[in-house]
Amino acid sequence: MKSKKLISLATLMTFSFLLLAQEEIKKPNIVLIMVDDMGFSDLGCYGGEIKTPNIDKLARNGVRFSQFKNAGRCCPSRAALMTGRTQHAVGMGWMTAVDEHRPGYRGQLSNKVPTIAEILKENGYGTYLSGKWHLTLDGNFNDPKSLPNGSWPVQRGFDESYGGLDGGVKKYNDVPSLVRNTHRIDSLPADYYYTTAITNNAVSFIEKHDSKKPMFLYVAHFAPHRPLQAPKERVETCLDRYKVGYDVLRKARYKRMKEEGIITDSLELPVHQKEYNFERPDWKTLEDKKKAEWVKEMATYAAMVEIVDDGIGLIIDALKKKGIYDNTTILFLSDNGATMEGGEISKLAADLSNTPYRSYKSYVFNGGISSPFIIHNPKKYSNQKGMIKRELIHITDILPTCLSLANIEYPLTFNGSSIAPPDGISITPAMENIPLKERDLFFEHEVKSAIISNNWKLVRNTSPNSWELINLLQDPFELKDLSLLYPDKVEKLKKKWMFWANKNNVLPVQPHFGWDKRINFFKKRNPDQDGID
Repeated sequence: MKSKKLISLATLMTFSFLLLAQEEIKKPNIVLIMVDDMGFSDLGCYGGEIKTPNIDKLARNGVRFSQFKNAGRCCPSRAALMTGRTQHAVGMGWMTAVDEHRPGYRGQLSNKVPTIAEILKENGYGTYLSGKWHLTLDGNFNDPKSLPNGSWPVQRGFDESYGGLDGGVKKYNDVPSLVRNTHRIDSLPADYYYTTAITNNAVSFIEKHDSKKPMFLYVAHFAPHRPLQAPKERVETCLDRYKVGYDVLRKARYKRMKEEGIITDSLELPVHQKEYNFERPDWKTLEDKKKAEWVKEMATYAAMVEIVDDGIGLIIDALKKKGIYDNTTILFLSDNGATMEGGEISKLAADLSNTPYRSYKSYVFNGGISSPFIIHNPKKYSNQKGMIKRELIHITDILPTCLSLANIEYPLTFNGSSIAPPDGISITPAMENIPLKERDLFFEHEVKSAIISNNWKLVRNTSPNSWELINLLQDPFELKDLSLLYPDKVEKLKKKWMFWANKNNVLPVQPHFGWDKRINFFKKRNPDQDGID
């Protein structure tokens, strides 16, 4: 009898072990795809005329969010994405161009909190990055003799990585900060194109991945960030659709956005004038030369986005060929809105890309901080197929959401020290039609600041005292400043913003007196720019 009990106990233990092993295998693969400087309405599934069939299919068989907010610019958004925290709290309040030796502005991701890759790797995931990193101080990688300083992707949780450490390139066939793991890549083939290389390396990581482990793949495209460059034949296929001009195309986008359910029927398309000192030019009044420049710019931009979409199709094919697609959650977003950095023509192009919102990348009006956000899993959320969620969510929510999907708890300690929970929250309840808790969202970049609280938004540009008060429920396109009508509301929201800013190393904000001047000012004050404390 005793022998039978021992056999039964052994059988039960073996069965339990097998169940646990199966549970580990069932952890979802996660593919996180982020593009760079793409506007809110560029994708076909968000109203755009750009042909993005692979992303559109993910959207129509997944879930789209219409109120997703980012941090407004490249590396601040990446810091928030990787850590689930306000970018200033992890040292990335400005850019990687300089270490200001102020806690919120170190120009490099803090080593005091874990990245999503570090957490997932610790929990058995194979982790890979293909694409733009932009979380290492420029002073480290700009010196060709310098060694990795602890902040390169493979030192922050990625098993393997391929891509540029820098935030920008001058040509898509020349990436000076390109690295594979810890090795610099100094020579490139004649037909090299950055977007294609990012896709190819992502596919290679999938092919080489050990399927016994769950996979986390971060695909960080540089496109469609400037400079706008694409193969001539791809650009030519896009030219004709832009010859009608931005006024016609904005109306067509807006109509499709209503048809898709991205925008509610009751809202009218605004023509944003404040950014043009109330002199925004109609397409008909634009000089022929400028029309041609705009058409070429948008056609090139569209071609770049379409090449990204082609690559996503190849990534999906690789997942299916590997046999892991059905257990893979794919997330797609942009790091910020479209940019006006190229001058007047770029500004008019960004107006189209950011339809229907006001303003641009690096600003905290909705045109700068609004992005498409798509979650797709072939089986887990099949009952939500094609749904559009209107919950207000933030880029810091992605880390907690991924951990929730993987049934992983956020760690209590990191590198031997206790750490607080992330700022973001898991949005998986929203995927199951459970309302998310009400909360405030906060923003700051180069003095430009905002708080969104209970459908009100207090927002300012570069002048510290230029606060505008917006009722987002009645005015989602931020046209009417109500600050003079509701001074008490302004003060209440300002106090909330100041409390957040004090808590998260935002203050004092540095008046932005120009890129080069800011860099030179802090380099002169702090010559130590290697990113090693």
